[in-house]
Amino acid sequence: MATRTKTNRRDFLKIAGTTAGGLFIGFNWLGCESPKMEVLSNEQVLSQAKNFNAYLSIAPSGDIVIYSPNPELGQNIKTSFPMVVAEELDADWNKVRVLQANLDTEKYDRQLTGGSGAMPHSWGRLRKAGATARYLLIAAAAKEWVVPSSEITTSEGMIYHKGSGKEASYGDMATAASMMEAPEDIKLKDPKDFKIIGTPVKNVDNAAIFTGKPLFGLDFYREGMKHAMIQRPPFGMKIKSVNDAGARNVKGVTDVFTFDNNVAIIGDSTWPLMKAKKLLKVEYEADGLVESSSDHDRLFREMLDSWKADERRRDGNVEMAFKNAAQVVTAEYQCPFLSHSPMEPMNFFAHVKENSAELIGPTQTPDRAASTAAQILGIPKENITVEITRLGGGFGRRLRADFVEEAVKVSKAINAPVKVTWSREDDITGGAYRPAVRYRFEAALDAKGDMVGYKLKGAGINTGNSTRQNNFPSGAVDNVLIESVNHESSITTNAWRAPITNFLAYAEQSFLDEVALVAKKDPVQFRLDLLEKAKANPVGGELSYNADRMIGVIKTVAEKSNWGKNPNVSQGFSVYFSHRTYVAQVADIEIENGAPVLKKITAATDCGMVINPTGANHQVRGGIVDGMGHAMYGNLTFENGLPTQTNFDKYRLIRMKEVPQVDVHYVASGYDPTGLGEPALPPTGGAVANAIFKATQRRLRSQPFIEQKEFQDINLEIRRG
Repeated sequence: MATRTKTNRRDFLKIAGTTAGGLFIGFNWLGCESPKMEVLSNEQVLSQAKNFNAYLSIAPSGDIVIYSPNPELGQNIKTSFPMVVAEELDADWNKVRVLQANLDTEKYDRQLTGGSGAMPHSWGRLRKAGATARYLLIAAAAKEWVVPSSEITTSEGMIYHKGSGKEASYGDMATAASMMEAPEDIKLKDPKDFKIIGTPVKNVDNAAIFTGKPLFGLDFYREGMKHAMIQRPPFGMKIKSVNDAGARNVKGVTDVFTFDNNVAIIGDSTWPLMKAKKLLKVEYEADGLVESSSDHDRLFREMLDSWKADERRRDGNVEMAFKNAAQVVTAEYQCPFLSHSPMEPMNFFAHVKENSAELIGPTQTPDRAASTAAQILGIPKENITVEITRLGGGFGRRLRADFVEEAVKVSKAINAPVKVTWSREDDITGGAYRPAVRYRFEAALDAKGDMVGYKLKGAGINTGNSTRQNNFPSGAVDNVLIESVNHESSITTNAWRAPITNFLAYAEQSFLDEVALVAKKDPVQFRLDLLEKAKANPVGGELSYNADRMIGVIKTVAEKSNWGKNPNVSQGFSVYFSHRTYVAQVADIEIENGAPVLKKITAATDCGMVINPTGANHQVRGGIVDGMGHAMYGNLTFENGLPTQTNFDKYRLIRMKEVPQVDVHYVASGYDPTGLGEPALPPTGGAVANAIFKATQRRLRSQPFIEQKEFQDINLEIRRG
């Protein structure tokens, strides 16, 4: 493998063309208010760069470079960030590039990827940085040409004065612009004038990815580094004894030792380490609760029936509403543990020195990586550097720092640089899963079929609060009780794409369809009626969601999917709000040769302004495929603290041939961009399950669908419509 070259601040300045003079805009990523822009000379950049938070540079060549603080794991932020800057700058897109920033807590207050929050956080900052640079370039041209700034226009990296016919490139004016004073306030473009934002732009890393350039953590290699693989214990157990004789005898293995509750194998490459790991003989003994899936099924029943619950929300008189109800609908929904299963397993490089440490690898939370290392080593956090590689997926798994901790401890133990690599089996069995949850729903209907009472009780394993008590239909029902119960397990869990809502949305939206059926109401109209009520008279005070935006995606998806207009198509509906974004979906099933065929999923999304339709479509389609795949197939079970699925032969993922046609539509609501990496996933399971019920009259209340008895003889086919 090739040695990966580290990019640092000096490299950034060199790329920006500092030797010939240029314009640098230091801008503050920290404040929510309009950041103060300061023009920096080349000398100031070199001597005072540490005092600024981020830089937009324009070199005499016309090249424009910005640092991207947020880790890139496929959410396309490395493309959409520069698109925003280029738009306000009126730049030539072909000359815009972005560099991945290393960790710098003095510059960035949210240098992480999670919660679909990168663009909402940075939108205003990026626009102002680009707009300020354009202002300075115009001012420099106006001064040189002795014309009013108001008579100058810009386009694609060029500056024009129509009256005199003069023109110059941004690179031509970069040095002069660097001498101008930056304004405190800057006028931003009217969105109707956008030329780059809203157009389809390919991922800027495509060429490097397609040609196998070293971008990812697994690509990283440094001459002289050691490799390590680690044997981890079953959940709830500790090491009793280790026989490592067989592992030590493998050629290429240089050391085997225990640390904490793990066994590390060290060598010069990963292949002998994988072989040696299979020869380890480790005996374990109980160290707390050692759980199996059968224990979890029992626990869920006990938690819902008899454990004391935490009350999360109460509106009205719930007891009276259910006592006087004309009908009561009750159902329970359950989901299993799930592995994140990114295509790139966990890995990380660490080089621990006397009073410092260098960390390199794929992490969603570089600051957590540094903090973890500082705590382990007992050194100041500022003595630790973190370089972020591109991530081969994460879905929340790389929010943790357990793999970083391992690399740091191993490097310290062997006094050498080391790269810790997890195998696929390590990745699936190594913990930090999507928690297992069971929900109990109850709805009270009056004589007109209106829902007058709603109860939700969530029982989770390591979930804390397994509900989202202020989400719809809260605020639309007069009498509401939402509670949660939690079991602390030795099985480690973590945020998994769209935490909590990834299953709650499916359960809730399937249950609301059950309620609509009993109420003899159309499922779409049933929800619209509730939302209109929430708008007119929100129960419990101000809504935590925007009813108009939710109505907007519902009406859009109903129109685009021809909801209810084709008697030969069984349709299932679902809608959900998460991470500031609204997504409604309709799944279409047709009966062919006596068997149901899932042919299409239609999605309507309100994520505010769509910056890059190409990237947005990938996020929505990817979320739908992920949501459908895990609802249909995903399952992780346990026997005596060990997962029974260890690789993709038993841990089932969706396959290419099982993906239906996915039509994506957007609602132009006029809002600034909101999250898009996660919100399309939660509604998908509900839309598919509701379509299956409409076509077969089989209600699926647990995941994965393929393991439910109600699904066994359905013979569902999936193919593009």
